Formats: sequence, C-alpha cells, structure tokens
Amino acid sequence: MSGRRKVLTEYKLVSSGWIVAILSATFCIFAGMVSITHKAPVPYKLKYPANFGSRFTIPPDNPTTQEGVYLGRMLFYEKRLSANNKLSCESCHEQQRAFTDGRPVSMGVDGSLTPRSSMSLANLLWVRNFFWDGRSQGLEEQAAFPLTDPHEMGQTLAESVEKLQKTAPYPALFQSAFGENGITQQNILKALAQFERTLISADSPYDRYLAGQYQPTTAELRGMQLFENGPDPRRGIRGGNCGHCHGGPKTFKELFHNNGLDSSFTDPGREKVTGQPMDKGRFRVPTLRNILLTAPYMHDGRFKTIEAVLDHYSEHIQQSATLSSFLEDISNEEGGKSLSLAPQEKQDIIVFLGMLTDSTFITNPAFSNPHSISKAQ
Repeated sequence: MSGRRKVLTEYKLVSSGWIVAILSATFCIFAGMVSITHKAPVPYKLKYPANFGSRFTIPPDNPTTQEGVYLGRMLFYEKRLSANNKLSCESCHEQQRAFTDGRPVSMGVDGSLTPRSSMSLANLLWVRNFFWDGRSQGLEEQAAFPLTDPHEMGQTLAESVEKLQKTAPYPALFQSAFGENGITQQNILKALAQFERTLISADSPYDRYLAGQYQPTTAELRGMQLFENGPDPRRGIRGGNCGHCHGGPKTFKELFHNNGLDSSFTDPGREKVTGQPMDKGRFRVPTLRNILLTAPYMHDGRFKTIEAVLDHYSEHIQQSATLSSFLEDISNEEGGKSLSLAPQEKQDIIVFLGMLTDSTFITNPAFSNPHSISKAQ
C-alpha cells in the first residue's frame, strides 16, 4: 500500500470513529432530555367540606394525581381484571346505588355468593379499617382482596398485569401515572386506591343545611333531633339514639359494634381478625350517607327496607355478651326494655335520613364508567 493510500484509509477510519462518537453522544443527550422533560403526574386536589376534617392518611409512595385517578377509574370499570372477563369492581359497586349493588350478598366469577354485603364506597378517604371486619388498614391493601379472591373476581394480580400489558391504552396510562415502572401489581392497586379516595359524598341537603344553605322541613327537623338525641324519659327527652355511632357530618365513626342482630353468631365478625372473644359479632359502623339508596341493610343484607332497620333498633335488639353498651337498657319509656320509638318518630327519622341522599355523588361524571364514554365517542 502506498503511503498516500495508507494515510487516506487511516483518515477515513478516524473520521468514521468521530462520527459514531458524535452520533452516540447526541443520542444520549437527546435521551437524557426526553427523560428529564418527561411530564410528571399532576397533583389531584381533593375537595371536601372543612367540617369533614383532614384526619386521613395518604401513603407517601402513592400521592393522588390526575393521571393516577383516571387510570384507577379505568381499572375500576375494567372487566379484564376478572377471571372470566365479565366482572369489574362496578359489578358490586354501582354508582347509582352509591356504589353498592342492591343485593343481600354479591355473586363472584364462579357463581358462589360472598359471605357479606357490599359496602358503600362513599368517603373512604376517612376510613382507617376496611371491610365489615376491618381486616385491611389501607385502600391499597384492601383492593387486593376482591381482585384475587377465587369467589369474587378470581384472578391473580400477575394475570391482570399480563392482560393489561396487551390492552391499549393501559401501557401509556400506567407510564403517565407511574413513569418507567409501568404496569405492575402494586401500581394496579395504587391506581384503584387513588380513584377510590376521590369518591367523596358531601353535597346532600344535610351538607347544605350544615353550611347554612338549606332550611329543613318540620319533619326533617323532628327526625334530625330524634337521630341525634339519646332518650331520657325522666327528663321527657325522646330519641333514636343514633348519634353515638353515626353522629357528625360524615355519619360514621371508626368503631366496631355488635348491634344486637343475633344472640348467637354464625359470622364472628371482627373476632375473626383480632382473635378476641370481646369482638364476637362486632362489625364496622358504616356511613349512613345515601342510606336510602343502599338497601338491603346490615353485613348480611337481612333487612330489605329502612323501615325494617328502624323496627330492629326500636323493638328487636338481641341480647348477647358482646352487645354494644350503647344499646343496653336504652328506652324512651321509664323501665322499658326496648327503645320503643313511636310509628311517627320512625317515619320522621327516615325523612331525615333522606337528607343524606347526595344526588351529585350518584351522577358525578368523574365517577362514571369511562369505557362507556370512549365507546360512544
């Protein structure tokens, strides 16, 4: 090879090397810029009345974001999360019923019935112990139970991940909500929890009354007073004794009570979780928000009507060792053995309970099925 040709060859090799190096560096810089400029999820502002209080906990590793909430809403209505692709969370939690299903107990993918009634999902942001027995201490943990239970949705989270990875638009939605982690088992639970934290019911006539924007009727006022009062017949005070467990703007307290449904128990309730005999027959106190929409009532759906519920508390409390102290020896009659509400008093309480119906909550488009919207478009 001549000297000149050798120089040219070396020059070409050196030049090619520099070109490759420059292109590689440019690609790395561009990739870095894309990574740096990746749009961070936008915080979601939770809106609720001041009298609800801010005593709630959102896990630091799962902040509520607009992208996460929308993804959770998509997943809430996603039937691919069930083993037969026919059930979603909505199957047991319908918005028009304040996120219950109108059945005593629900039916799972295998046709079997769940042991307990589906609970309303209103105002879960303030709940610390989930399910009737309080076995779960967080919404993320709670979501795993119905998804994976063989008698509910019946599918492992790993199978759900595999399905969603093959289904548009989920890969992009998970990336928007959780970045490079994408579709994982934990992110499915996190997204569902984010959506469920937004299910806030706070625009009923009762809320407007508390805000000074609604004047109750005479019957509503009578019912409200009965609802809040404990009876004291010696002082001439009549009451429904409801406020001990359902007082306050949210109409529930973080308590577990045996409310006198049975004298012996086929369902141990809270005892199954704690192992404590004192918890036998105790169940979580549910919210009364939208109560007239959530029949049938109690953990096993035994009461078909709200009238039957009032009759139970008034005349049919069953004695047992763990009966709530709030229900012992309470009567509107001196020396009485039962609450003994008059028929008109029961009716007035029901009229007041109607003030807890939040029509905005059950029609809010932000809580509705987004799959139906996308199909219509």
